[in-house]
This record gives sequence, structure tokens and C-alpha cells, in this order.
Amino acid sequence: MAYSNYSSLNRAQLTFEYLHTNSTTHEFLFGALAELVDNSRDANATRIDIYSEKRPELRGGYMLCFLDDGTGMDPNEATHVIQFGKSSKRSSESSQIGQYGNGLKSGSMRIGKDFILFTKKDNTLTCLFLSRTFHEEEGLDEVIVPLPTWDLNTREPMTSDPEKYAIETELIYKYSPFKNEQQLMEQFNKIESSSGTLVIIYNLKLMDTREPELDVETDHQDILMAGTPAEGVKPERRSFRAYAAVLYIDPRMRIFIQGHKVRTKRLSCCLYKPRVYKYSSTRFKTRAEQEVKKADHLAKIAEEKAREAESKRLALEAKSGDDLSKESRAILRKAQDAAMMLRRDADMKRKIQETKQKALKEPKELSFIFGVNIGQRDLDGMFVYNCSRLIKMYEKTGPQLEGGMACGGVVGVVDVPYLVLEPTHNKQDFADAKEYRHLLKSMGEHLAQYWKDSNIAQKGIVKFWDEFGYLSASWSAPPSSEQRYKRRRGMEIPLTIQCDKCLKWRTLPFQMDAVDKRYPDSWVCLMNPDSTQDRCDAPEQKQNFPCGILKRDKQTAEDKQRELTEKIKLQQEKLQALQKTSTIKSATDVKKLPLDVSMKPSTVSSPQATRSSERSLARPRSPPLPSHLKNAPSAPPARAGPQRPTRTPAPPPPAKVEQSRVRAAAKPPPSAPKPASKAPAKTPPPSRSSRTPAKASPVKPAPASQRKRIIEQEDSEEEEEEEEEEEEEEDEQNDSEEESEEEEPQTKKSKMAAALGNRGKAVEKAPPPKRSKVAEASEKAPEQDPEKDTKNAQKDKGLLVEVRVNKEWFTGKVVAVESNKQSVRWKVKFDYVPRSTPKDRWVFKGSDEVRLMRPPSPISQTPDTQQETEKGPAPMEPDTTQPGTSREVTDSLVTMMRTMLRYFFPPDFRIPKDDVNSMTAEELVAFPLKEYFQQYELGLQSLCNSYQSRADARAKAVEEKSSNAEIKLKEADEKLQKLRTNIVALLQKVQEDIDINTDDELDAYIEDLLTKGD
Repeated sequence: MAYSNYSSLNRAQLTFEYLHTNSTTHEFLFGALAELVDNSRDANATRIDIYSEKRPELRGGYMLCFLDDGTGMDPNEATHVIQFGKSSKRSSESSQIGQYGNGLKSGSMRIGKDFILFTKKDNTLTCLFLSRTFHEEEGLDEVIVPLPTWDLNTREPMTSDPEKYAIETELIYKYSPFKNEQQLMEQFNKIESSSGTLVIIYNLKLMDTREPELDVETDHQDILMAGTPAEGVKPERRSFRAYAAVLYIDPRMRIFIQGHKVRTKRLSCCLYKPRVYKYSSTRFKTRAEQEVKKADHLAKIAEEKAREAESKRLALEAKSGDDLSKESRAILRKAQDAAMMLRRDADMKRKIQETKQKALKEPKELSFIFGVNIGQRDLDGMFVYNCSRLIKMYEKTGPQLEGGMACGGVVGVVDVPYLVLEPTHNKQDFADAKEYRHLLKSMGEHLAQYWKDSNIAQKGIVKFWDEFGYLSASWSAPPSSEQRYKRRRGMEIPLTIQCDKCLKWRTLPFQMDAVDKRYPDSWVCLMNPDSTQDRCDAPEQKQNFPCGILKRDKQTAEDKQRELTEKIKLQQEKLQALQKTSTIKSATDVKKLPLDVSMKPSTVSSPQATRSSERSLARPRSPPLPSHLKNAPSAPPARAGPQRPTRTPAPPPPAKVEQSRVRAAAKPPPSAPKPASKAPAKTPPPSRSSRTPAKASPVKPAPASQRKRIIEQEDSEEEEEEEEEEEEEEDEQNDSEEESEEEEPQTKKSKMAAALGNRGKAVEKAPPPKRSKVAEASEKAPEQDPEKDTKNAQKDKGLLVEVRVNKEWFTGKVVAVESNKQSVRWKVKFDYVPRSTPKDRWVFKGSDEVRLMRPPSPISQTPDTQQETEKGPAPMEPDTTQPGTSREVTDSLVTMMRTMLRYFFPPDFRIPKDDVNSMTAEELVAFPLKEYFQQYELGLQSLCNSYQSRADARAKAVEEKSSNAEIKLKEADEKLQKLRTNIVALLQKVQEDIDINTDDELDAYIEDLLTKGD
């Protein structure tokens, strides 16, 4: 169908209002500025200057300028700026950032209402003017863009239509800040390199306060986000200098803001203990499928064109027949060549389509880099780049979402190519949210693995941060500025700096005097103290990070089936318990109910009893107990109150003590006129924490039902003892199995039911007479105030503690407290533990398995941090789990010992340097110091010998140079003497009467001749 047939159809038009609509995609204003920086980077610029020029007559009071030394644009390339959505950089294999052909328009219109562009390339100067003010003043609906061009050498306009040029320049002079051609040429002169581009944005957008959104007055070396507080906001959200420093994962362009160079960063080189994890997945298919569809479409079109050309060729061959005229042969040859070229193009596109289809099934590989930000620990999270450009920053994932100290301070970095994830148009998010969430989930799993590999939790999180100067209890407080802490941080992270000349990154060796050193913006390789990297032609050192492996806990099919069966059984038991209903008419009916029901008071219940009943219904899994608690002997029967630590929710006390308490409580007081059968219905039974022995009272004859229960108790005493022994054997057997494998939840439930059953029998049946001595001893014990003990114990709730599980320390919070006369138990909910370990457990207060996360002592804090700690809203509780002074002194000595060993650590020592950080005090005592210092002395001696040999070599080289210089000097003197002799002979030939005998006379004579000649 001919093109003329479409001439009468309607066409879509772009109104000037779209300029504003298009700019609203940039919610983050610095993202709009970054669009213009991206264009300079894609143009292979080595430098970009971002600065402001004061213009009080313009809205906002200044212009914002972007000047680079990139490739620039000729007039044809500049017309692409006018076309929305057209980009020559769009390619699946492209490493350039721009892909949509929209960044310059949307970014500049987000910053201000108007912009003017000056660009230089080859021998042309081109100006492009896009102004919303012009359209509003003239009442235009279509987008009109003046685009005049000049010759670089003559500065004459390059146009075939003088009238068009006159209109374009007239509009620029009227609506831009530059009112004549001379001012325009001054802007071109700012592009000092052979090519480059200058973008000037003016009539800036204002806030409700009539102030510009970008603040250039507060800090004359930066561009700030106006109205953003200095505290509580990430620096990259407030300062464009901070945002530009991390904008690219591998910066290769110098960025200057207000005339001062931005100290760009390679994030992976700014972290402590960086580690890389390789990750591959077949989940990322959206972008690749789009490329396959596009390639398939192009291949089909090319195939149709090739077939059409081949059909045309065959028709011409049949038509020409025996016609051998020159004209017919030329037409046929032309058709044959066209068919061959189109067939070749179709075959090539088909191969491309097949290659992309094959690549669609292959897994996409990414590299996750994790490290600890010891410079500012509250700046943690994931930094996600796309084609080296920052898209998302400070994204929390995995254990960081739980809000605890686990994985706190860890920064993750990943660079995602276009074929894996496609960014949105504003480059602040990803188009496929589902695949991006999958990426974050995968990073969270690898983050948990890194945390485990770093051994920070095993060493102790608080102690780890104390080593680097984080002495305040506030997580967001900056580290100490003491020199020793600065050196400690500087020792672990070597300084990486970029050469201002060759743009290569150099890692400087650590030097004590360079901790607070300020390096110049014009730093070059020649200033590098490392002799192997002190010249620009030396290759750049590659980043060599240790590799980590994600270790997944594989669950067999049998384990999954067993877990599912136990869950079903548990739910069935709960359902049966809810369906059972019975009418309660007397205390006898109450005692016939299960223990977890009968122990509930009818009116008032103590908090301790309520918590124990809740635990008996549903008890979460706990981590395995340490060996010294598993094998602890049970308490002797003569003591009232101690409990044997087991995994059951409420460990029962010895049967003798319990029965004596029940018998003492069962005796009615003398003053009670009402029958004993009605008393339990109105009086709640005592809880475990409030059961105290009652005083002896006259014994009245028991009712018949009570005597019957006593007889039953005597008959079944031996049976109870056998059951208790069997239960203890089962507990010991299960505890021994826990060392290699955790118990299943249902096993714990069955044990709990058995324990509760035994206790229920002890409550219902009276004790035998032979245990009366125990009862008398317990009755004579001094009375205590159980409510006061319970209140004191409940104060422990909310404490931040560390619990050791399987030789590793995990941070957590006390969420429940259970106390009796002899011990206090804490229920600790962990901030983060591996999947194989339950998320909470019960521990005994004061044991070696638990310690408080107390803040550092005031002695080691600076005055500033002491004040911050005093002003804190939640002061830490005193450490009651460890002895005070001796433990702190020991910990301080251990830390100093580790630091000393690491500082003087000799190379190639048989013990790895990183193992020193995790050594305990006992291991440090057994450390082979003699061998350590012998090897250190050998290393020091070899180092001194190397210095001496280098000094001798340099002295020898200087002597050789000196001797060579003396030889050359001698040769020069001989040549000079010979030259003088020849000059004297020459002068004597010219003037025979000349008499020159010495060199001084010859020099004076030659100087006299030269003076006379002048």
C-alpha cells in the first residue's frame, strides 16, 4: 500500500504540556540531576562540571549548568534530542546507561521550566533551545525547538534558509538569558576541549516557600536538597555530592560540583572483610523474553523481504529469457544482488534469534559483594546497580528486616545487567517488581551466610563494634574520634584513590601518619608511595575478594513427611481439647479435669500461673541446651524449690516436696466454718511461685472421698516412682541425641503431657506417712514474700542479652521470666538465628550461656558519648550475670592482647591472622609467644636486610652514575680543549699577527668580537 494512502489519516501529536507531565516521573530530585550526568558518562566524558551562576532576574535566582568534555553532537545528532523515545544507545549488549531517549527532557524539565544546550563536535557549533516559558507566552500547543548551527572556525551560521535562522535566533534572544550572538558565543567558549556539551537550566522550580528546591547557598561546595534536615536522613538523600560519590559502581569520570572535585567511591573497596558470593538463577526471564520476541519479529520481517526479493529475481530471470541486452542484464544483476543481500541479512537475524532463544534457558549469573561499614555502621543495606548505575540504595533484606543487631552495619553491592532486570524510566526502581523482590530475597539468604562466615556473632557483636570505637549505646552515634580508633579503622580498610590523570584506581599502603591526611584533588600516580604503582602506565590492580558459598540446609523427604504428620497431630489434639466440655458442680469435678484446665483459677489468677498454663498449651521450640546443663544432677529431696533443667515447658519439682506441699495445703484451717468441698470453687489454687508451706494445725477426720484418694495414693506410689525413673531416662537419652540432631516438636509435647500427668496425680492423691519429715522441714522453713520476688524478676523483661548456642553467640531480648526460690529462667527471643535453630529458648539467669549486652564502661568513653548515654531514653540494666571488675579487666586484657598480636603479626605464621580475633582467653594464654616473636624477629631482620640491600644497591647505582658522569665530564673537557685549539688555529690563518696563549685570552677575544659585531 502506498504511503500517499495514509496522508489523510489522523496523527498523534505531542503537546507542550507533556513536557511537565513527563518530568513528574522523577520523585527524587537528585535522580533528575543524575540523568544529565549519565548522558555525559555515555558520551565518554572524562570530566563534568556542575555549577550554579547567579541570575537574580530569573526565577530561583540562579542557573544550573552541566559542562562536560564528551563527544558532543553534530546538528543531525542534536535533532534526536527533540524526538521523545528515540535513542541510538538502545541495545541489549550495550553497557551505556541511557536506553529510553528521554532522560535529558524529563530531567531538565523536572529541575526548571527551560533549558538551552550548547554542543561542539567536529567543525560545528549547535544550540538547542527547549522552553516552556516560550510556549506559555506565545500560546503554543505544539512543541517547537529552535536549533541554529554555526561554523566552528568562521562563526558564521550554517543554514540554507536565512529566514528560519533569523526566527530561531530571535526566539533565543527573547526567551533565554543570552540576548545577542556574542553572549551565545561566550557559552560555546566555555567548552575548552575539542568537543563537549553545555546544558544550562533556568527558571527553576520552587517550593511552597517560594525558595528553589535545590539549595546552593548553605554549602558553597555542594548542592543540597532544600528543607531536608541534617540528621535522621541518609547523606545521599540530602547532599548531591554524597549521592554522586556512589552513583557509579566503578567511577571513570571526574565529577566537580561548584568547582570542587567529588571524592568518588568504589563501595566494595570501602568495606571491612569484603566477600563475594556467586549467584545464578533462571528466574530472571522477563527482559530476555522481550529480546527474544523482538529478535523473532525482526527475523520474520527479514525472511519475508528475502523471499519477496528472491521471487522478484526468479520472475525477472523468466521474463528476460534469451534477452541479452545490456539494460536487461543490469536489471537482473541488480535484483540478484538485492536478493542475495536480503537472504544474508535474514540468515544473520535468524541466527541472532536462535542465540537469544538458547540464552533464555541459561541461568543468569550475578555477584553479591558483602562487607561491614565500620566507618559509619548505621549506613547499611543493599546497593543495587544496573549497568554500573545506582538504582536502589539502603535496601534492607533478610535478617536486617528484623530490626536487631544481627547483620547490622553490613553493606551489600550487586550490579545487574539489562538482560536480568530492566530499570524504570526514572532509574529509581525496576520495572518487574516480582523479579526484584526475588533478587532481594536471594541477597537476604546470602547476607545471612556472610554474617555466619564473618564470625562477628561468635565473637560478640558489642565487642566487635567496641574495637572500632563505637562506644555509645546508640546505634546511630558516630564512632569515637580518638586517634587509636581511627588507626584501628584505617588499618582494616586501605585507602583507594583515583588518579586525576589516567583515572585508574590505586590502593595506598597503610601509613600511621596518613590516617587524617587530606589528599589533593589533583592526586596522580606519581604521588603513590608504592613503587610498583607510582606511574600511570602501570596496570590497575584487580579487586581480589575471597569467595563464599551459600550452604543450604537440605531437608529430606522423610523429615518433611514427619514434620507434616506432627503438625496434623498437634492440630487434632487442640481440636479435641476444644470439643471436650463438662459441667463443674464441686471441687471433685474440678480435680477430675486435666491439669492445664484445673490449675486455672475461676476468678483471680497470678501472672506466673497464667504464663505457665500458656506454656503448657503451646511451647515454641528451643535451641539445644549446653552439655553442662544437660548432665546436671537433680536437686536432693531435702531442699524445697530447686528444679532440674529439662526441655519441658514447666519443669516439675521433686515428687516428695510437691506432695508435702499438697498435704499441708489440703488441711483446712481451724477457723473455716464451711465445708472443704466448696472452698476450691471460690479460692484459686496457689501457683508454683507462691506455694509456701503452711503452719501445722490440728488434723480433722477427712471425708470418705479424701480417705479413698489416700489409699489410692499409697497403692500407686511405687508405680509413680517407676514412671519418674523412666521419664528421667528418656530425658537423658533425648538430651544426648540433641547434640547431633534437634528434637521434633511432638516429642516435646508427649514428654510435657507425661510430666503434667504425673503432677496431676500428685495433686489429687495424698502423700504417704513415711514422707512426713520432709513436710515438717518444709513447714518450718522461713516464709518469704513470693509477690516481691516475682515483681523483681519481671523487671528483667526487655533486657538485651547474648545467648550461646552451639558455640556461637546470638543477640536477643528477654520476653518472659519464670522464677522460683532457687533460680530464675529467661525466655530469650533471638534477633536472628539460622534456620536450623529455633528463634527462642529458655536459659537460666547467671549461667555461662547468657550475658548482658551492656554498654562500655564510662572509663573507655569520651565525654560526648557519656553525655549521649546519660540522655538516652532507655538506660541499660546493670550486668548481673558476670562478676563486674574482674570480668571487665579480663575482657580488656584479651582485647589488648588480640590487638597487639595482630599489629605485630609476622607473615607466614602457622596460625592464620584472622583466627586471633576469635581466640578465647584460654587460647591466648596457650598462644606460642616464643615462636611468634622468633618469627617476628626473623621477619624484621629480613626486612632490615632487604632495606640494607636496597640501600647498598642504590649507593652502588649512585657511584656508577657518578663515575659515568666523571668520564663524560672528562670527555667534554677534552672536546672543549680540542675545539679551542681549532679556533686558535683558524684565527691565526685569518690574522697571522694574532697572539693568544691561554684559554682566558681566547674567551675574552671571542667575546670582544661578538660585542663589536652587535
